Amino acid sequence: MLKLIFVFFPALLSLLSRDSAGLECSPMTRTEKIYDGPYVSYRADQVFVQYVIDNNGALQVKTDSFPVRDKASIRLRVGTDVPGETFTVYLKDKLRNEKPEYRRVERQFVISDIEGNFSALRRLLIAGGVIDSAFKWTFGDGHLVLGGDFVDRGQHVTEVLWLVYSLEEQADRAGGHVHFILGNHEIMNLSGDLRYVHNKYFTAANLIGKHYLQFFAEDSEFGRWLRTKNIVEKVGNHLYAHGGISAEVNRLGLTVSQLNELARPFYHDSTYVFPDPRLDTIMAELGPFWYRGYYAGTPRATQQTVDSSVALFGVRQIVTGHTVVGDSVSTWFDRKVINTDVPHIRGISEALYVEGNNYFRVLPDGTRKPL
Repeated sequence: MLKLIFVFFPALLSLLSRDSAGLECSPMTRTEKIYDGPYVSYRADQVFVQYVIDNNGALQVKTDSFPVRDKASIRLRVGTDVPGETFTVYLKDKLRNEKPEYRRVERQFVISDIEGNFSALRRLLIAGGVIDSAFKWTFGDGHLVLGGDFVDRGQHVTEVLWLVYSLEEQADRAGGHVHFILGNHEIMNLSGDLRYVHNKYFTAANLIGKHYLQFFAEDSEFGRWLRTKNIVEKVGNHLYAHGGISAEVNRLGLTVSQLNELARPFYHDSTYVFPDPRLDTIMAELGPFWYRGYYAGTPRATQQTVDSSVALFGVRQIVTGHTVVGDSVSTWFDRKVINTDVPHIRGISEALYVEGNNYFRVLPDGTRKPL
């Protein structure tokens, strides 16, 4: 059995390393490696940062605390898919709900359904010129669109989320943007459907003394951050929805803003008893993050369904993930629908790159193939 050691550092003792670059969490010894974390939560006027550390096979929890007023100065060290390799993340001073529409976007790089596969995400981002090997933004004023389902199944979910988190501010400073559209698996993690969570995270939660759901609760950084995200966005001439837009959603006649405003308060809901009957469609299998009708199941979408959606939302194309239909990014319904879900878990990864009216499949070696 793994030996459990719990180490708690109160606020004053946690400030062991302070320099001009920020407040650093407690250092690790040569024999210590990040098993999971960091997890950031809030209580009263304190910020708590917790790691599960592997020290020669013994798992220990390290907890640091800082005054909330120093939040933006806290420097987190985050692991990667390479043992011993880390990158740095600073906490955001404030979290704001994402805008639902972005116009005049010339360049878009699109990835979906990473599901905790940090290696696939890293390779595609580097291949597309979005980041460099040090995880720094290199995409200028381009927009990175992440089509949902970045959690569950894999063993590097925490690392994937922190990388996305850190790239957001880097992109904004460069005049670009990162869009994180929520998929059904993000909603599942927020609402307590944990069927696809890797056992690693239940182990981490047990060691820290929390239920896994608390990692995504409203007093956690991940929980607060994910609640600012949208389920549908317009970026340039494209509508992004993890699953797609069903005929039933079309009939609601809602704008992108209205869809997000209705859904956001219920991301964590597990009752499926909603005060507005429109949510019975939006939050269920015919809603934007669960719908599979473009590619499978019944009722199947028709060209008329897609044409109606394109007209309703004033876009040229709808871009989805959610359903694997092959080994490459593909077009459907007279090229008005683009599917970006590929089997990353089998080592087959691609991304979509859009520049003006030109569309490309991007392979992990950087090869671009016209779509």
